[in-house]
Amino acid sequence: MKRGRGPSEPGAEGATAPARKRARRPCAGPYLERLLWRVGITMVAGVDEVGMGPLAGPVVAAAVVLPIGAALDGVADSKQLTAIQRARLDVEIRRRAIGVGLGVVDVDEIDRLNIYQAAMKAKRQALAALAPLVPGFVLVDGREIPGIGIPQSAYPKGDGFVLSIAAASIVAKVHRDGIMRELETLHPGYGFARHMGYATVAHRRALAANGPSPVHRRSFAPLASDAQLPLHGLSR
Repeated sequence: MKRGRGPSEPGAEGATAPARKRARRPCAGPYLERLLWRVGITMVAGVDEVGMGPLAGPVVAAAVVLPIGAALDGVADSKQLTAIQRARLDVEIRRRAIGVGLGVVDVDEIDRLNIYQAAMKAKRQALAALAPLVPGFVLVDGREIPGIGIPQSAYPKGDGFVLSIAAASIVAKVHRDGIMRELETLHPGYGFARHMGYATVAHRRALAANGPSPVHRRSFAPLASDAQLPLHGLSR
């Protein structure tokens, strides 16, 4: 199966306001899934991860298998949606899906493995969590997943145009955001519930004032240069 490219967005110049709004956030469709369904592959899993870039918290992956003929209005790259839109779509995706699997790799493993390997591990966990359902084909955002033993194709920015991948990105994002809100209660003072661990100005200021918490990624800059500093609230 050839690697795919997302549909190009129309230029906004000269377009009406509604057209410009649509151009900013195209919705994903089941184009690749339909090709696979037509050749008899009924269980197609879309896989994506969130949390590659943050300074704190886990990396989370999701695998979503949609039924043949599925169409979900409004599903798009989770980064292009509001929190309210993601929450609503998460409920709808889980209601409609044949299977949903999640994989979570925590900070210790991110620091031990590196973020790329941790993300791949989370994706493998997400696929394994679909059991007893076994996909016949995997559509994955970014790069292919090593060691899964299932035919697959990878699509850079696939969460923007492949329906099952976009659905996985939403499920993973909603789950990870929930984890970060829980971490805010365990480790107050960093604003995890607002920035979800990303390197915002407020987060960097909190790090400068408090030092890293136990859920910060010590292998990430700017934390790597301060790897010998004690964790906030703990003795070493």
